[in-house]
Amino acid sequence: MGQKVFNVLNRSGRGMESGWGKGYLTITLSLTRSTKPNRRFQVPLQGIVALLLLGLAVAFPALGQVTQEGNGIKRTVDLVYGRKAGMALTLDVFEPEHKNGAAVIFIVSGGWRSSHDDPTMVHIGVDVYKPFLDRGYTVFAVVHSSQPLFVIPDIILDVERAVRFIRHNAAQYGVDGNRFGILGSSSGGHLALMVATQGGPGPAASTDPVDRESSAVQAVACFFPPTDFLDWGKPGEDAVGRGPMSPLVAAFGPLADTEIGRQMIGRQISPIYFVTSALPPVLIVHGDSDVVVPLQQSESFAAKAKEVGAPAVKILVRPGKGHGWPDFWKTHEDIEAFADWFDRYIGAAQAHEKAMR
Repeated sequence: MGQKVFNVLNRSGRGMESGWGKGYLTITLSLTRSTKPNRRFQVPLQGIVALLLLGLAVAFPALGQVTQEGNGIKRTVDLVYGRKAGMALTLDVFEPEHKNGAAVIFIVSGGWRSSHDDPTMVHIGVDVYKPFLDRGYTVFAVVHSSQPLFVIPDIILDVERAVRFIRHNAAQYGVDGNRFGILGSSSGGHLALMVATQGGPGPAASTDPVDRESSAVQAVACFFPPTDFLDWGKPGEDAVGRGPMSPLVAAFGPLADTEIGRQMIGRQISPIYFVTSALPPVLIVHGDSDVVVPLQQSESFAAKAKEVGAPAVKILVRPGKGHGWPDFWKTHEDIEAFADWFDRYIGAAQAHEKAMR
């Protein structure tokens, strides 16, 4: 192959000519406009590549990088729990100094979008998880794929994969694979309930050991979750990309374009249609002035659980509150209620009680 050459000339008239031959980058440097011999350098391409990789390593933190967050809390950033469509699915792990052996899985989600940096959703940080970390819970902050590129059924699979990944690696993080709590708000609450109602063993024939793990959880806590897209506020009211959900129509995919399609996808993604007596204990906080996700969504879910003989679904109704309120994830009475709920069902005392049976 012939040598390729290009030239760069700066404003002072000094120039640089470079090109590459077999395994080397050749640089010819002219310091003046004179006819004096130029200086020529040959740099091995391996050196160029090494320098570029070093620069990238400095510019971008490594996936799974461990940092210390203070107060004995260790954080693992961007741990890859799966891959799809050429992208990595990641989660962050927050480990307290003194662990109680249980895991809290926090779904980072708003409008079925998920990000480390989106200011419209609860950010990933120690300050958000402090009430759980203080009680010894190891927190896993899960980032899922986002609509409109992916639709809700795809996103549900992401969260199931994350639970399986965490269970497969539970021993590494000092948690008991039978003591998982999950929480989220709005779309995150919906995803938490989808996992709670459908979680279970993966396919035994899978070649991926992570996929063979169970996606079940043992306790749920969430804010104002959608639970039934086909009875939205009242019987027969379709909210599959319609009404308050119309700005999010892309999240439901092309099936939302027809009446038959909306019935199909609405049933597929509504937790209420999958409630059985095996449902883990669920705590919901919901405002009675919510016009986006009406309180009826939580009430109907609780009624269905009672009908099939499931463990308690408890609703804490917040008078005058809408769909979220300022710093709702820092509301002391709600977050402490969530932490108490987890203590009751997956905490250290619960683990001891089970061991004594």
